[in-house]
Amino acid sequence: MGKVHESIDGRLRAFVEKQPMFFVATAPSGADGHVNVSPKGIPGSFVVIDEHTVAYVDLTASGSETIAHLRDNGRITIMFCAFDGPPNIVRLHGRGRFVTLYDEGFDDLLELFPAELPENKGTRAVIAVDVERVSDSCGYGVPLMSYEGERDLLPPYMERKGVEGRADYRRQKNRVSIDGLPGFDMDPVEGR
Repeated sequence: MGKVHESIDGRLRAFVEKQPMFFVATAPSGADGHVNVSPKGIPGSFVVIDEHTVAYVDLTASGSETIAHLRDNGRITIMFCAFDGPPNIVRLHGRGRFVTLYDEGFDDLLELFPAELPENKGTRAVIAVDVERVSDSCGYGVPLMSYEGERDLLPPYMERKGVEGRADYRRQKNRVSIDGLPGFDMDPVEGR
């Protein structure tokens, strides 16, 4: 049976901070856009800032749906599942905002995360969420799975690209969402 909680504290905070993986769900306004769900799991990329605020590091990747949807309407849900131990699912519903590597305040937010997640690993933004609803549910339908370790592919891949290579990649793949919404279009374009 699901339960709504006042805040992210105690048992819930310990649970979400322990999980090696979480899912981010967003959707554009209107009936025609695609709902997006993204798995996240780079170690140290999620923090609980306080009882009603969380943040995660948004790495350069093949799409920018979350940023596009946050630009459109700000709605976001983060979900954590127990794949081992007692069953549990925690959902954090709220309003998200993003602070890009070009924005004032980015370095301050990045300091909340472990040192192994610097910008040169491909960080393009920090997504901060003002959590409006905290709930958990049984998780009885979530399978038991064993954690074998990290793939450790995305951060080294982005590090090898270098600063300009990452910006070129984002200009090619992140400027618009799959629905044509503005995505991560903050990288400077030569000649402008």
